[in-house]
Amino acid sequence: MSSRRKFIIRSTQASLGILATKSLQGCNTGIPLSTETNNEIQPLVISTWKHGIEANDAAWKIINAGGKAIDAVEQGVRIPEADPENLSVGYGGLPDRDGNVTLDACIMDADGNCGSVCFLQHIKHPISVARKVMDETPHVILSGEGALQFALSQGFKKENLLTDKAKEAWQKWKVESKYKPIINVENHDTIGLLAIDKQGDLAGACTTSGLAYKMHGRVGDSPIIGAGLYVDNEVGAATATGMGEAVLKTLGSFLVVELMRQGRTPQEACEEAVMRIVKKQQYKDFQIGYLAINKKGEHGSYCIHPWFNYALHKNGENKMYDADSFIKK
Repeated sequence: MSSRRKFIIRSTQASLGILATKSLQGCNTGIPLSTETNNEIQPLVISTWKHGIEANDAAWKIINAGGKAIDAVEQGVRIPEADPENLSVGYGGLPDRDGNVTLDACIMDADGNCGSVCFLQHIKHPISVARKVMDETPHVILSGEGALQFALSQGFKKENLLTDKAKEAWQKWKVESKYKPIINVENHDTIGLLAIDKQGDLAGACTTSGLAYKMHGRVGDSPIIGAGLYVDNEVGAATATGMGEAVLKTLGSFLVVELMRQGRTPQEACEEAVMRIVKKQQYKDFQIGYLAINKKGEHGSYCIHPWFNYALHKNGENKMYDADSFIKK
């Protein structure tokens, strides 16, 4: 073998050895091997509508103390669920056309675990029942009487959820009894809440009393994983608000997350999900809004009509923002 060839081989071996040593040093000492792993985690809480401010505050207390995102989202949405002045979530929610308050909720954690309840009556906190479904059963969804029986077995208290305020509104509605299920663009229904904790894990929760004066037994998108809510800890999370039937037809939250997986920003993904509805459905009489976050702590929002707003708790501030819309003011 020529001297020149020996020199080339030895030089190559030496170079490979140096690279291998540096790689091992990086692994052993925690030195980041890429700029992505060096990014500082940006914990945040984001939720739909004005009642998201109080929900964010409750969720942020858990996040700020180093708690898990899954605990934060549950405790956050329990605030509007317990508010008798809130006509679209939990206790005080407007009833169906027969005067029954029926509730829907779902929750999803960073590991892909999820739980849901739908057509649940007499329980003030459906989100916590959904959490129990996730943690204590092999199922994802419980509904109706079965969901109620399960809740009672878990220690939840049976209550009358129809407040005087909601009952009065229902009785006024019955005078004309317009059954057409159109959500006014100013109706602040549902709360969807997404969070990133200090460990960089994501979780989400969604809860509602559903469409006011709906047919008895109707279930919307809020308790359906992939429609009202979806979380993928590798990519991001999304939640929806508005006319549930439109979201169900497009599995909107799952769509938003998958678009982010393909490289879209949260904003771009929300806009595309709205456009899927605009292109194929009669959108002028109902509202749809999407919220999304990704692993970088970026967020996006978009809706059909103006007046969809959301609360964002990040960097020590909890503020309301107006989402951009397909139809302009």
